[in-house]
Amino acid sequence: MVAWYVIAIVAVAFTFDFINGFHDSANSIATIVGTRVLNPLAAVAWAAFFNFVAAFTVGTAVAQAIGSGIIDPGVITPNLIMGALLGAIIWNLVTWYFGIPSSSSHALIGGLSGAAVAKAGLGAITWGTKWVQTLSFIALSPLIGLTAGFILMVTIYWLFQRVSVGRVDRIFRPAQLVSSALLSWSHGGNDAQKTMGVIVGLLASTNSLFVNETGFLRHLYVSSTKSIPYWVEIGAYTAISLGTLFGGWRIVHTMGTRITRLRPVGGFSAETGGALAISLATAFGIPVSTTHTITGSIVGVGATNRLSAVRWGLAGRIVWAWVLTIPAAAAIAAVSFLILDAFVRM
Repeated sequence: MVAWYVIAIVAVAFTFDFINGFHDSANSIATIVGTRVLNPLAAVAWAAFFNFVAAFTVGTAVAQAIGSGIIDPGVITPNLIMGALLGAIIWNLVTWYFGIPSSSSHALIGGLSGAAVAKAGLGAITWGTKWVQTLSFIALSPLIGLTAGFILMVTIYWLFQRVSVGRVDRIFRPAQLVSSALLSWSHGGNDAQKTMGVIVGLLASTNSLFVNETGFLRHLYVSSTKSIPYWVEIGAYTAISLGTLFGGWRIVHTMGTRITRLRPVGGFSAETGGALAISLATAFGIPVSTTHTITGSIVGVGATNRLSAVRWGLAGRIVWAWVLTIPAAAAIAAVSFLILDAFVRM
């Protein structure tokens, strides 16, 4: 029964990955839809394809950070992982319903932390380098995105100052296809790994169940969190790509039109700036929020016109959602774990 429970949790993890893609599809497509370079259906297909391409071109540093750098691997149990996933999924669905572009990454980190603390106290959290990086990038990732978007936009303005607005748009409409692809690739490369890390952490903690199994169950044996099976990688990238394909249309409206008005040149700058910042974090194994980064980049692009071009009130409400994500997901996960644990003890 325990072995099948672990399999069910793996399925829930892939469900979270699907919801992650569904929730975060706005990150990849909002600007390209907002500038009308692609229609929504073409945009999600484009984004989903490049989400999946990342499976063959990105390493696993982020997955290893999630698997062993956030909470003590010694406290991981099936109920803890299930509680963490429920906390992240519920918070993601709540913020999706209200059209708030919160961070799926931080929802998962909050879920893991909340369930771990409910099980073993504050000592279950590994207060080390990865936590410092993760908490730092809550503030740094939107600032890096903002700076990159702002600098790219100012540079393009300077280079094309003698070119008509119409011609600039004609140049950057096809260019935005490239920037959107780059953003989707970087999004898949960072976010899919988080689910991979959770699954591997679960399998490593229960490996004694599968060490002597045969058939398909033998593929569930994982010696350590540093060993990520190929089927976990492909499953995670497939799930996030399918989620992106279905799209989170409520958030697309917020990201694509409500923060600031964008033309193709602005969409190109925002997407490229966001992609560069996310790729940098992925290279260092930091589980960064793609939502935070692209939102900051959009704000940076809007600010090049004039500060009033950015709807700062809306941006402020989004920031509050970012601040609340980790503690809110942690609280939901803690309650979920305690209920699951009580049910098992009955």
